[in-house]
Amino acid sequence: MQAKYLLQLTCLSALWGASFILTRIAVPQLGPNFSPWLRMTLGTLMLAIIMRVLKHRWPLEHWKELMFIGFLAVAGPHALYSQAALFLPGGYGAMISVTSVLFGAFASAWLGEEVLTRGKLAGCLLGLAGAALVVRLGPVHPSAELILSALTCLGAAALSGIATPYLKRATTRMEPLSITAGMHTASVLLLFPGAVHDFPNAHFTPSALAAVSVLGIATSGLAYWMFMRIMQHVPPMASMTANFMSTAFGVLWSVLLLGEDTSLAMAVGGGLIVLACLLVSNVNPLDLLRPSTHQTESDH
Repeated sequence: MQAKYLLQLTCLSALWGASFILTRIAVPQLGPNFSPWLRMTLGTLMLAIIMRVLKHRWPLEHWKELMFIGFLAVAGPHALYSQAALFLPGGYGAMISVTSVLFGAFASAWLGEEVLTRGKLAGCLLGLAGAALVVRLGPVHPSAELILSALTCLGAAALSGIATPYLKRATTRMEPLSITAGMHTASVLLLFPGAVHDFPNAHFTPSALAAVSVLGIATSGLAYWMFMRIMQHVPPMASMTANFMSTAFGVLWSVLLLGEDTSLAMAVGGGLIVLACLLVSNVNPLDLLRPSTHQTESDH
């Protein structure tokens, strides 16, 4: 993967990392079903406006595929993550969500999208270890609700990871903007029954509405469009480095914005995540230090 795409994924991960904080604000007040639906609705409206301005056509002939990947990549994971967030501590949720990289790695290899080398597998394991250090997992008291929430979060990670090679395949048939808009529209339909169930108990506080607005417009609509544009040019596993980095950025924003403490373990974990991203992406660290003319020549 070219260094410029790794840089773009890093910027995207910084944006996605903020979703950990915003979700903790929105879900308890709006409900675990209504919150992801409203998020997808706002994202769809933003994407529809962009489609209109850029005069892109809706890929209606691919509606079955968009419903399928919309469930795998967007509706399913967000619905399950929101349910898990009610009882699962944030650090554990962030850690479990990183396992989507492993699910994506095996799904990509199974579907023949890329070869799962020892280096990439080692990168996955290093990323998991780094995420564990970054989120500073502490003791919890096991309960039926906690175990069920952990399994729910693991199911969300599995869906998100398995979706990755299918998203890559979709980019060969549709434009990134069309895919993103189609997936979010499908998600609005899929999440609607749960939203109706939660609506009577939803509390439309200013903080919840502000949080879900940023989640829908920025971290879902615009960010996912950016992600699909990157996916056109990189292998599925390389694109999943964003899962490692978004966890690290989530903790970083908590430190900077919420004043949480830092530790040596977090710094070591961040270093492991960087190394994991390079291994999974097949990026040679020495290439990042070479003159930019080398990169320009390789582009041609």
